[in-house]
Amino acid sequence: MRAVTSATSVNDRSVATTPANARSTVPKVWVLLAGKAGGNGQLMSLADALGWPYETKQLRYNSLNHCPNLFLGSSILSVERRRSSPLEAPWPDLVLASSRRSAPVARWIKKQSGGHARLVHLIHTQAPLHLFDLVITTPQYRVPLRPNVLCNTAPLNRPAPDRLAAAASRWQVRLANLPRPYTALLVGGNSSVYELNPAIATTLARQASAQVRRVGGSLLVSTSPRTPASVVEAVFAALDCPAHCYRWRPNDADNPYLAYLALADSFIVTVDSASQVVEACVTNKPVYVFTWPTRARSPFLLEGGFRCWFRLQGHGMLQHSRRVAQVYEQLVYWGFIRPTRDFAASLQILKQKGLVAQLGSASDSQLREPLDDMERTVTRIRQLFAVQG
Repeated sequence: MRAVTSATSVNDRSVATTPANARSTVPKVWVLLAGKAGGNGQLMSLADALGWPYETKQLRYNSLNHCPNLFLGSSILSVERRRSSPLEAPWPDLVLASSRRSAPVARWIKKQSGGHARLVHLIHTQAPLHLFDLVITTPQYRVPLRPNVLCNTAPLNRPAPDRLAAAASRWQVRLANLPRPYTALLVGGNSSVYELNPAIATTLARQASAQVRRVGGSLLVSTSPRTPASVVEAVFAALDCPAHCYRWRPNDADNPYLAYLALADSFIVTVDSASQVVEACVTNKPVYVFTWPTRARSPFLLEGGFRCWFRLQGHGMLQHSRRVAQVYEQLVYWGFIRPTRDFAASLQILKQKGLVAQLGSASDSQLREPLDDMERTVTRIRQLFAVQG
């Protein structure tokens, strides 16, 4: 992911790429960056694709960020002001933000602008959906479909072509001793939905090695910020083929991840990381996913209990499923609960489009449908301002 700083920064390249025939007043854009690389990567990719000048606003949060968004409302109570970028006039025409914590901040900015600013929110809001001009999500979050909700096939992460080319140039000589073709193994880790332990990691490494022995060549292995140390050791120890192994380190200028994306001939990606899956898919090379069972959830917490209930009815184990689905939609719509993450739903669509296949399956020869989510998203955002005139 591209690095960002805590200070406000202005993207000069987007000014140069704004078409000459664009509207006379180009919208002023703020991008609210938080702490998660996946969300930040999507926001930066989208801001670049829009082609409008933008400022990044790095936000740091205090302990109030754990409060429900319905309590925080439109406020910056959860923002640690001294460590965050300044939020002050002149106010933007468009705010790009993502996920739960930035929703109250985006709403506060719109309020300060006198209601002028348009709010475009990625992933989910955990706040009433009608308060946002456009919510951009993916099937895994099960956000209720409404006129202001755009459900894309996959996240919007798009590595910049110039950065890919530069990384490939630096690494191709260093990897030249390994036999081609290259298969990149991108290892995720623990999340709220998945737990990657050493036993599962060993299975992953053995299956990846078997794949390489079938097709020839070698593995380019990269772990991630969420990969536990015990999992890293298990993966590296179980590999049984030629490989270059990278152990993720923070702020490492020599991280080969972008080079792997550029140089690999195919990919194996753990299912827990939607961002890494889509970054592999946009290379238009074969992508195989490694899956394992999700975490067991406690049925005793209010939110967790409802999620368990919703999952059960989805498997036909409860009656009145339509009524349950309606209750779920209302709870998500008004921000009472976070959307239930359903990786299987996203994975099914990617498989239907020929973009991914299950690790261990026969080589997928069907045509891949183009991933046009970014184009659709940019069009919808521009329409917000076309209506405004």
